[in-house]
Amino acid sequence: MAEPKLKVTTPLQRRRSAMTTLDFVIDLFIRVDDAMKDVQKHSQAKLYPSELVTLGLLYAIKGVGGRAFWRWADRDLRPFFPGLPERTRLFRLLATHQDWADRFLAEPTLLGVMDSYGIELLHPVREREKTQHPRIATKGKSNHRWIMGAKFCFLLNQFGLIVCWDTAREKDHDTVFHPMIAQFDEKTLVLADTGFHAKDGDPSNLKVCKRGTWNDRMLVETTLSMLTFSCAHSRLPSQEIGASHLASSGSASRFCECGL
Repeated sequence: MAEPKLKVTTPLQRRRSAMTTLDFVIDLFIRVDDAMKDVQKHSQAKLYPSELVTLGLLYAIKGVGGRAFWRWADRDLRPFFPGLPERTRLFRLLATHQDWADRFLAEPTLLGVMDSYGIELLHPVREREKTQHPRIATKGKSNHRWIMGAKFCFLLNQFGLIVCWDTAREKDHDTVFHPMIAQFDEKTLVLADTGFHAKDGDPSNLKVCKRGTWNDRMLVETTLSMLTFSCAHSRLPSQEIGASHLASSGSASRFCECGL
């Protein structure tokens, strides 16, 4: 019996069979549209809800500023989104309906992992230039260095998917996220580092892990790497200070929708 021959592919053939950007956009839109069939389009809206959510997820995936994203969408995606509005109108719609992205967050599991993450909005040298949104961009330490920005906290399930998230000022202590932990009482045992411990008491479902224990928390490092290198979420331009919640919402939902 003759042995089966192995099929040898050239680099050119592999590039031709790879998924293109347009194929990815179409596949993402189909997934989003299936999950948002119950959301009706407003009579005066130019975009369907699934189209708007798809654009929001693409904005988080691209990891660029608002102007650069809109130029790319206007140039390459106009045939797929003929009702694409003007840039400022688009981002006002994304900010208004960012709660739609929470539909794609994952379900909680018995074990969960929580950590916080600094988002740099301004360089500390430019602290005196901070004239807009002073309550969002605050000075604090992230990864042992000073930044001007906000703090992004997320809860992962045992599969590494984001269950819920919240933001706070960079100078705030991690204990401000205790209410987010408490809402999963009797559902999830949350593993977190010592930064989430409070002298006045912790939520009953919070397990404070010292350094070197509970290696399950290493799942957080994978997520942080993806947020940093895939979504460029750790650093947003100063013009996007007002869109920090939008980027956080899109990044969190993107991980669950794309299966990362």
